[in-house]
Amino acid sequence: MPDELIEASAPIAVIGAGTMGAGIAQVAAVAGHPVLVYDAVPGAAERAVGGVRMRIGALVAKGRLDVDPARLRLHVARALDELAPARCVVEAVVEDLAVKQALFADLEKVVTPGCVLATNTSSLSPTAIAAALSHPGRLVGMHFFNPAPLMRLVEVVSGLATRPEVAAAVTELARGWGKQVVRAAATPGFIVNRVARPYYAEALRLAEEQAAGPATIDAVLTQAGGFRMGPFALMDLVGQDVNEAVTRSVWTAFGYDPRFAPSLLQRALVEAGWLGRKSGRGWYRYGDGEPPPRPDAAAGRPAPSWVIEHGPSPLRTLLGRGPAQVRAGADGDGTVELPGGTRLVRCDGRPATALAAERGVPVVVVDRALDDATATGIAVAASDGCPVPALDEAVGLLQAAGLTVYVIDDAPGLVVTRTVAMLVNGAADARHKGVAGAADIDTAMQLGTNYPLGPLAWGQSWGPAAILAVLDALHAWYGEDRYRASALLRRVAVGRGSLL
Repeated sequence: MPDELIEASAPIAVIGAGTMGAGIAQVAAVAGHPVLVYDAVPGAAERAVGGVRMRIGALVAKGRLDVDPARLRLHVARALDELAPARCVVEAVVEDLAVKQALFADLEKVVTPGCVLATNTSSLSPTAIAAALSHPGRLVGMHFFNPAPLMRLVEVVSGLATRPEVAAAVTELARGWGKQVVRAAATPGFIVNRVARPYYAEALRLAEEQAAGPATIDAVLTQAGGFRMGPFALMDLVGQDVNEAVTRSVWTAFGYDPRFAPSLLQRALVEAGWLGRKSGRGWYRYGDGEPPPRPDAAAGRPAPSWVIEHGPSPLRTLLGRGPAQVRAGADGDGTVELPGGTRLVRCDGRPATALAAERGVPVVVVDRALDDATATGIAVAASDGCPVPALDEAVGLLQAAGLTVYVIDDAPGLVVTRTVAMLVNGAADARHKGVAGAADIDTAMQLGTNYPLGPLAWGQSWGPAAILAVLDALHAWYGEDRYRASALLRRVAVGRGSLL
């Protein structure tokens, strides 16, 4: 078994010449390794190698890469036994356990005992893949993200039998290729595909409940939440079939835990063949002349000239962006009173209607944001029966602060608040179950999904007790185990500790 690092000049083999396999081969070749590419489909490896050479040549011509294309040691292997010289083999074939097990069993007969076997699986367990091997300790997960040459993140996933020196060898190998490595245990979804599920799931739940449409939800999460791409646009980019398959795989692997339950709304799109960009239609339409999706932003409203702040309000930064005069109130409950008597409340997970019943006055709930000082949009929801002029006052006040306002139905947790709370909860649970350390979880989510902040850092910023309150409110309102709080989150919140 390997007991030292994989040398920078060591031969690397890549099995599977699709988009991911070709990308991995490109990364290894640019790093200076001799690379052998094999695919069982005739001609696939030749096409992949030719494509990699063309892409590298184009990057060199544009000054984006400093290598000599003529010196690349990138070759086609026409049979599995031609991979015998490889020091490390990276598999990137179809996501099918039986196929991968059979491939590695055949490969084990070809390569040397010191060769590391790495699987690029995104959802299958390296423990299960290695189970059929005579020496399962040599196999490790090496999960790249698409496109492999551009995405910095690699998840190194140790199966139950993976030897520590094998995981260490591929960790250093990936770092030598310029990648940021995080270490994860072989649990369903690893880090990224496990923790990221609520980003899609809560958006789909809001759409199912008709709280808001896809374009509006996407706008709120990008403009208020700071996410680079909204969940519906992202699902269309990835492919509805691919995204739903990952969700279903994680859900099944976790014994149908409702936290990971797939959406019937997304299933309908898959059944209709509306798979997103690749089919020309998903949540949105694509093609020449198709207008971009339009979120349902509120029309302009006149702003009140003054409001009353009852004690230190969580809305103070937002209000400070506008011209309204803020007067001091008496009762100190942290709400903001509009001239008509309606109360403006920062979202804590409870719906506006419940808060109005408790207070005996109309309530408008304001969603949370990544940064109140820089957010460009915000979601609000009014309690049932809230007078239209009262809602108009709230909308006008926020518009005067430079915000695009999205009025959605009275859904508990609104959009950003519930999404972030669930992401924090998933990250805390992953840490609690030993999937990875806090730093690796946050790094993985920022690099693997382009989140503006790691979920554990986000949860610490908002306060673990505030996150717990949102989850408990969602759990109480829906009565679903989907919103149960992680035991670690509850412990940290009660003990006033840190998620980091």
